[in-house]
Amino acid sequence: MLIKIFIILFVLFAISRLILRFRDGSISLNELIIWGILWIIIIIITLLPWTADIIAKIIGVGRGVDALIYISIIFLFYGFFRISVKLEHIEYEITKIIRNDTLKKKR
Repeated sequence: MLIKIFIILFVLFAISRLILRFRDGSISLNELIIWGILWIIIIIITLLPWTADIIAKIIGVGRGVDALIYISIIFLFYGFFRISVKLEHIEYEITKIIRNDTLKKKR
């Protein structure tokens, strides 16, 4: 029971941070909706653990916990991919800026 309370408190904290980031313009409406849905799903699964078993049956896995772990790993890999792509783009932009600055100084 203590872990459920901790998870719910953490999710409520995360949702409050999410709303603040949306209000200050750090995230878009789409990001607010996607992250909001994710956090709500976490609350639902915390309060109604049998919902994980339904998800497991839908995707063809034996236990609900296994299904959640598989789905979490997929999302983590996707997140890592997105971060890698953004980092590479930032490195490219920095190189372009430095190159342009150096060319301007040589003139």
